Amino acid sequence: MLKLLIVLTMCFGLITSTFAQQKVTGTVTGEDGLTLPGVAVVQKGTSNGTTTDIDGKYTITVPTDAILEFSFVGMETLDENVNGRSIVDVMLITSTIGLGEVVVTALGIQREKKTLTYASQQVSGEDLMKAKSVNFMDAMSGKAAGLEIKKSASGAGGSTRVVLRGFKSLGGSSEPLYVIDGIPIMNIKRSQPGMWGGTDQGDGLSQLNPDDIESVNVLKGLNASILYGSQGANGVVLITTKKGRAGKTSVSLSSTTTLESVLLYPELQFDYGAMNGAKESWSETKGGTNYSEDQMKDFFNTGNNLVNSVTVSGGNNRTTAYFSYSNTSAKGIIPNNEYGKNNVSFKQSTKLLNDKLTLGSNVMLSSELINNRNVAGYYLNPLTGLYNFPRERNWEDYKNNYKVFDETRNMYLQNVYVVDHHLSNPYWIVNMEPQEEKIQRMIATASADYKFTDHMSLIARGTYDFVDFGRTQKDAAGSNVTNVSANGRYVFANRTDRKIYTDALLKYDNSFGKLNVLGYAGASYSKHEWDGMGADNGTNDLLYPNVFSTQNYPTNVVISEYGGETILQSVYASATVGYNDMIYVDISGRNDWSSTLIGTEDGASYFYPSVGVVALVSNIFELPEFISFLKVRASSAKAAKEVPWNAIRSDNSISGSLGGINRNTRQPWLDLKPELITSNELGFEFDLYQGRLGMDFTYYHNTSKDQFLTVDLPPEEKGQYTTKNINVGEIVNKGYEITLDGIPVSNNTVTWKTAFNFHANNNEIIELDPDNPERRIGMGSSEGYETYLIAGGSYGDLYGYMFRRNDAGQIMLDETSGRPLKTQTREYMGNLEPDWNLGWNNDIQIKRFSIAALISGKFGGKVVSQTEAMLDGWGVSKRTGEARDKGYVEINAIQGSTPVTQISAFDLYAEGGGTGGRNGIIEPYVYDRTNVRLSQLSIAYDIDVQKLNLPLTGATISLVGQNLFIFYKDAPYDPELAMNTTMSSQSLDNFNAPATRTYGFNLKVTF
Repeated sequence: MLKLLIVLTMCFGLITSTFAQQKVTGTVTGEDGLTLPGVAVVQKGTSNGTTTDIDGKYTITVPTDAILEFSFVGMETLDENVNGRSIVDVMLITSTIGLGEVVVTALGIQREKKTLTYASQQVSGEDLMKAKSVNFMDAMSGKAAGLEIKKSASGAGGSTRVVLRGFKSLGGSSEPLYVIDGIPIMNIKRSQPGMWGGTDQGDGLSQLNPDDIESVNVLKGLNASILYGSQGANGVVLITTKKGRAGKTSVSLSSTTTLESVLLYPELQFDYGAMNGAKESWSETKGGTNYSEDQMKDFFNTGNNLVNSVTVSGGNNRTTAYFSYSNTSAKGIIPNNEYGKNNVSFKQSTKLLNDKLTLGSNVMLSSELINNRNVAGYYLNPLTGLYNFPRERNWEDYKNNYKVFDETRNMYLQNVYVVDHHLSNPYWIVNMEPQEEKIQRMIATASADYKFTDHMSLIARGTYDFVDFGRTQKDAAGSNVTNVSANGRYVFANRTDRKIYTDALLKYDNSFGKLNVLGYAGASYSKHEWDGMGADNGTNDLLYPNVFSTQNYPTNVVISEYGGETILQSVYASATVGYNDMIYVDISGRNDWSSTLIGTEDGASYFYPSVGVVALVSNIFELPEFISFLKVRASSAKAAKEVPWNAIRSDNSISGSLGGINRNTRQPWLDLKPELITSNELGFEFDLYQGRLGMDFTYYHNTSKDQFLTVDLPPEEKGQYTTKNINVGEIVNKGYEITLDGIPVSNNTVTWKTAFNFHANNNEIIELDPDNPERRIGMGSSEGYETYLIAGGSYGDLYGYMFRRNDAGQIMLDETSGRPLKTQTREYMGNLEPDWNLGWNNDIQIKRFSIAALISGKFGGKVVSQTEAMLDGWGVSKRTGEARDKGYVEINAIQGSTPVTQISAFDLYAEGGGTGGRNGIIEPYVYDRTNVRLSQLSIAYDIDVQKLNLPLTGATISLVGQNLFIFYKDAPYDPELAMNTTMSSQSLDNFNAPATRTYGFNLKVTF
């Protein structure tokens, strides 16, 4: 890869050196004729730039055909063609901030931000890439109000949980739709780990190349996403990719190297070992240990992420093109965890027929190879054996001799000190239980945009999205017998997804005196097909040990095959009417025909409307001079959620090697209706002092009805069928979103831009099953942890075993054993969702230095650590060691009628009657989720290539970092790392890989 970059650099250097360069000078003034210091002067499409001095003068060296871009706070940005001139003087005119800004909305439609009747927030690709995150959505955290993001603990290429405005659905996803250049794409999230084990198998977002992103716009409410219909009922994330620019060919080379190290280790004791060969370290005698903290930490590697990319952009007034290639290579902190990705994209646009017809195409290719993703949960997880290793045993022996030769079986087997379903030799797992995933993806799009008149145009688009996924897991003979047969275990899974999407959109834009009319009408067709197969012999013996092939499966293992298809056809229309640039009214409607509803009583068709209004108060009334811009807006919309495949009638399935049949026992659902979401929002935006201070406020109230619920049939109706589905339930989300931005400092030397993104959501389950008000819907339950939905509660409500206390608040101890008693049932312990979220973004420009920092915080909510419970139960946590040093733990308890103030470490913590271990008292392991951290930091220097006489148009070197410091937290681990990125088992830590920080540098040069 390095050789390729060197060759490309030399080639493009020779090419670009043939273009004539010249020195351009000039003066920048305002409308009043006064000179403007601190104006940014940049060669468009490059990083080559300068700023005007105290007298408004500038000097820059550019090609003779360059375009200069002049920008300054409170002024409209101006593009000026050099056209061979050596002196270019310009005048900037005052801009009312927000009035002329254009943003990308649904279906790729560009609109002036001031006319939007709903909340949206746009983040530039440049801002996203400052900290050089492998997954661009991870970098969105804290940058958009209302966006709740949790990152997987699985390392590079892991999935991301994204929710806009709260949990909405009992039976489906609450994640938004992802759209690239107006076209919906697939974001397939595969298997996720749970309490008992497993790996996060990634999602579609990790396959995209962040360097290709021009901007990301978050459409938060239904009024914003109504044109995407049921697909956009949870909100939409719009991704606009980079495109070619007319003018001189621009070539950029970027290389990023970051290191990854453990940020938070568990706090363990290494002074007390086990007794009588036990697996737990509950000796009361200090010393005699052969396992140290340094040995535990040495298991983890210093990871690295290497990203090298090249982009080429250019064209003329007729045709433009953009090409990019990126290579990502990463090694994680767990041994043998590796991630590799290659991305190629090509995008072009050509104008024909006197610029009336524009033809465009875009092809994006990606290939991922992942070895040994980080495991979470109990089983086949190296961290359980690493943390629990009995302290008196010789760690080096088990490390260096993780496999030993067994003469009886004539093969190597695992060197492990105990046969236990939780524990394995960590080095056996990382070396003898390899997992591999391969994902290939192609997104190909073609478009034709024809302009009939100055007021009417038609665009037609089509895309083909293809994903091929393959996974194997090969556990060697001798692995943990709870999960692996004596001859080994072979798991394979293959799946292919194909999505065809096409649409046509007619646009009409015209003014009639003081009235402006903008209208759209269109239709779309979407077809998603998938098929796959897989098998897992588990603890059924392979025919021959360590032969990992389907031919080696025993006869009682079935290779399962599956597949399906959904089709969605739609028509839609939208009209915006504006009066005198003061009032704008939006009216939209969409009708969908879904194949998943065929056969129901109401048929496959469903319709939903939206309406919105915005008033530009600053254009209607004469306001004080310091108020530059003020608008108020309101909108209301309804949308049905897409019905899952196979919801009406379920098929029977084959089970067992001899062709047994699993009979479907769910009654056909002929009166099914799609879930219906109603969204109402109010908001206002203002800018003060010509954009030096601004605010965007939104209040929303969303109601989700007709949820999907499975219930038992009455006894008299049971026969072939025992259950049925019904439409019931009502879920309400309401909350606030506030974005406050400002420019505290702006002068010839320093510019400081800052922004706060705040949001708070309140979720309430109004109703579940009217016939059974006490009905519970499980959202994750295991050991002492449980979260479920119940009428009157909220998504994320946590229930667990607590200390049993008397009326005086004293912990009750067992009268015989003296160990603490737990409540007879799981009690409510709080909610897992934060009360509110805050992101503080800062961009500081000091001459050629720029500093970007993001401080983010989550406030309120709860998290649960089963890891800490198990460490206590095994006697390996630091607190169990400190308690044995002290001889007791202070406690406010009562045993019978006798007050107790001290209890032994074993009686309080050890598994089987204390707080620790499985099914213990979970109360001590529930922590406040509140945390504040330095999420992103970038310090960049723009090299003066002209002064150094380098054959470049721009060069930047930067230091980058992510998750560098946690300023405050209550939990003993990172509460924002997700074990599972679905809606299940949220905020649960069970031997997740520890949190990491990344730090490194980036070098970018442009020719």
